[in-house]
Amino acid sequence: MKKVTGIGGVFFKCDDAKGMNEWYAKNLGLETSAYGTTFEWRHADDQSKMGSTTWCAFPNDAKNFDPSTKPYMINYRVENLTALVEELKKENVTIVDQIAEYDYGKFVHILDPEGNIIELWEPGDESAEEQSAE
Repeated sequence: MKKVTGIGGVFFKCDDAKGMNEWYAKNLGLETSAYGTTFEWRHADDQSKMGSTTWCAFPNDAKNFDPSTKPYMINYRVENLTALVEELKKENVTIVDQIAEYDYGKFVHILDPEGNIIELWEPGDESAEEQSAE
């Protein structure tokens, strides 16, 4: 079973998330909003499919990185999140929460051996993602 298929996002905490977004917009040309920015791309193995990677700065008091004390979180794109979570449980990987499902995909959070929070994301229907990007 293919597990991680790519990076879905990079998230980090900072003292001034709004100011950080503005700095990246001004100096590096990122088109940011309160939710950071999204880089769209096409799948290498099927150019008709769209994908995306998100970059976002969060305030230091953001709770969505808990229980990790680290100031960053990486989101990995995966295939078949439900089956992967079952495999991870067998390996005694710490599963932080239940799988949450939204229109844009399924999510769950796990911890690595050093307590880094990892977000796993199985994207929703990417043909719908492609249509919304047009």
